[in-house]
Amino acid sequence: MHREQEAKTGRKLAVYFPGIGYHCDKPLLYYSRRLAAEAGYEELQLSYTFSGGNIRGNKEKMREAFFALYEQAKEQLGVVDWSACDEILFVSKSIGTIISAAYVAEQKISCRQILYTPLEDTFRVEEALAESHKQTVSDKQTTAVQVQGTIPSIAFIGTADPWSEVPRVIALSEKKGIPIFSYESANHSLETGDALECLEILTDVMTKTKAFLCKKELGSKT
Repeated sequence: MHREQEAKTGRKLAVYFPGIGYHCDKPLLYYSRRLAAEAGYEELQLSYTFSGGNIRGNKEKMREAFFALYEQAKEQLGVVDWSACDEILFVSKSIGTIISAAYVAEQKISCRQILYTPLEDTFRVEEALAESHKQTVSDKQTTAVQVQGTIPSIAFIGTADPWSEVPRVIALSEKKGIPIFSYESANHSLETGDALECLEILTDVMTKTKAFLCKKELGSKT
């Protein structure tokens, strides 16, 4: 658990939660890593694997993948001394956004979050955590995780993302007070069929990412 430390260390740590097929050298995570490094953050890239096949559109496979990846992430994060960090940043992509949100909720980490292409379950991690602890949660009790509404976060999604019911994800994000920026016709990688348009989207996303890192105004939605 991360608590207020008695003395400031000046240490800034950025932790990267990739997707299953979207590793830390792909554009969104690569350039966000560059920006965080320029802002003085050390980095920790998580690595996890799931061999259960395609999970898109399969809720049972998604749960199975979440539990498998979450345990791998927890093991890697278990060696981190959170109290030695003045600033903590979690940057995540796809299913990694669920893992990062779950870790924040369970471990009570005081951090900031950047969520690239979050899923509906990103905002419902209480249900997944309850299941992982073999607790029973009624429909009325299953709500979006409260911690996300109390820490600075930002999210990005494409309107043509096949992994999500995009209007629902946007509504859940906004309900928690998390600014979410949507990109017309962009897919789960925030890309379209036009290479130059992809570069424009990437530039806009990274401009907003840098503003968030530097705690500046984010500007309007694209």
